[in-house]
Amino acid sequence: MTARLAALAALLPLSAIACEPPLRGEGVRTIAGSQVVVSWCAPTPLPLATFFSLEFAACARDGRRVDTPRIDATMPEHGHGMNYRPTVEALGDGRYRANGLLLHMPGRWQLSFTVGDETLRAAVMVD
Repeated sequence: MTARLAALAALLPLSAIACEPPLRGEGVRTIAGSQVVVSWCAPTPLPLATFFSLEFAACARDGRRVDTPRIDATMPEHGHGMNYRPTVEALGDGRYRANGLLLHMPGRWQLSFTVGDETLRAAVMVD
């Protein structure tokens, strides 16, 4: 039976291998894509028209090293994004801090985390 399970596991695609981003705690949200997994934590509530930082972590499902991801935010219903470009600093061990995020108007925003050639999105509300 063990040999059979090992044989089946060998047939799984690499994208099925799980990774767990090293970010935990209250308020952490996780988004899983086909190639990467991103966990993130933002201030609650999200500030309106005030610069803030956001911590996130990313890992590749196939175990490869993750290059420094990018982050952006847009308002899909309005067809625009932020007026400023945030910077991302590596904190080590797959953790990052995005600095200089500014959501300048209330409503539904979409955070986009780009890791390699995959972009994961999460909707957030700003009051």
